[in-house]
Amino acid sequence: MAPVPLSPIKVGHIHDVQELRKMKPTRIPKRFVRDVAERPSLSISSESSFTSDIPIIDFSKLVNGDTDEFGRETLKLAASCQEWGFFQVINHGIEISMLDSIERAAMDFFNLPLEEKKKYPMEPGTIQGYGQAFVFSEDQKLDWCNMLALGIEPQYMRNPKLWPTKPSNFRETIEAYQAEIRKLCRKLLKYIAISLGLKAEIFEEMFGTEVQAIRMNYYPPCPRPDLVLGLSPHSDGSAVTVLQQGKGNSVGLQILRDNKWVPVRPIHEALVINIGDTIEVLTNGKYKSVEHRAVTHKDKDRLSIVTFYAPSFEVELGPMTEFVDENNPCKYRRYNHGEYSKHYVTNKLQGKKTLDFAKVQAINCN
Repeated sequence: MAPVPLSPIKVGHIHDVQELRKMKPTRIPKRFVRDVAERPSLSISSESSFTSDIPIIDFSKLVNGDTDEFGRETLKLAASCQEWGFFQVINHGIEISMLDSIERAAMDFFNLPLEEKKKYPMEPGTIQGYGQAFVFSEDQKLDWCNMLALGIEPQYMRNPKLWPTKPSNFRETIEAYQAEIRKLCRKLLKYIAISLGLKAEIFEEMFGTEVQAIRMNYYPPCPRPDLVLGLSPHSDGSAVTVLQQGKGNSVGLQILRDNKWVPVRPIHEALVINIGDTIEVLTNGKYKSVEHRAVTHKDKDRLSIVTFYAPSFEVELGPMTEFVDENNPCKYRRYNHGEYSKHYVTNKLQGKKTLDFAKVQAINCN
């Protein structure tokens, strides 16, 4: 996933937030305390304050619906991608027992003693292993979150030393879950292509050997949720991202819409989908990646399991000719996806700033 740093990166001491929680601190360590402008509003984060307008796509109507159902759901999908860049999918075809299994495996890992989890360290400048990702300096603000991130596909991305041996069924569960998510992503991209008026297989043909990675995020309760962020604001560098939110967890995911942070209340057994930077570039901004963040809760913990699905690192990307004309000039240059991925994982999370890598003032897209 991430390149090996060419020189040592000094990140200073990084507290393990689960261990901090056990200590019941009366004050939050300074590196977790956000500047005033970045701090979340507790009124927005509350369980009772959520929008009911976030799109919901019934995947069964795309896969098995009749002509009318398929047409209506495809229009809903198009509107979701264009107006929100974000939606929840119900009837997605993945067995609920599979979702329960991956959630149990993740929590069993996070509940291991710290010394066991430290056997799989996320080294500074990389994003595989256990720890905190996207930290590049000693004074950088930290997220109130512990992560376990692993490369899945292609096989050469995997670092076997970072795959936990406990719990005993961890590897088996990850493999089975990711196989199901891979099928879902391929179908999603097929229907996204149709919603754009493109042939169904265009993204599969374009992407080559897809890149797939998983990141498990655990957010312990925080005594001062008004001062910290669970995860810094960012968009994803993927084509699509699939998020599973822990059953019965606190509301923690927020998306930026009309310059306001909108909390996303999980729907039972649904999966959350968001458009990544790759699709924004390919559609020349017609479908936009969405900036999102995570907040914490004073009394409740939260788990999220995130899968990133992206093109091969060898692929050249740029706006497709179908989305460029006199009224919609080219917004992005052509670039190698591997170079963009390297840029993404070697910079801290900072809104949609990493997409500046691809932006241009004026260029011929051909």
